[in-house]
Amino acid sequence: MTEPNKPPRPVNIVLHQRSRELEIEFDDGSRFALSCEYLRVYSPSAEVQGHGPGQEVLQVGKEHVNIDKIDPVGTYAVCLHFDDGHSTGIYTWETLYRLGENEQANWTRYLERLEAAGHVRQPRGDH
Repeated sequence: MTEPNKPPRPVNIVLHQRSRELEIEFDDGSRFALSCEYLRVYSPSAEVQGHGPGQEVLQVGKEHVNIDKIDPVGTYAVCLHFDDGHSTGIYTWETLYRLGENEQANWTRYLERLEAAGHVRQPRGDH
């Protein structure tokens, strides 16, 4: 169990390249299966998030992206290397947990932003 005011930490991270999902289990019992596309379009990198509020860059055409490699960053994060060449996002444990907790709302917001930008997403069959 986690200490009060201490964010949950992963106890297991498994990349399922075939289904393009990263499965993460945290020490508070939470478990998330996050698609590589979702993790890519919500990368914490400056390339995606910009350098301040309102500077986010909409990521398009990431329907078939996968993760090639996962590198640990100290004891607090991982760097995900995507097969489209993106590898500058440092995913802290807190970021991964927040992405898991807010996946449905984030995904809906992403799809709305794509539609507003006139982009037609190529369906993969599921998210």
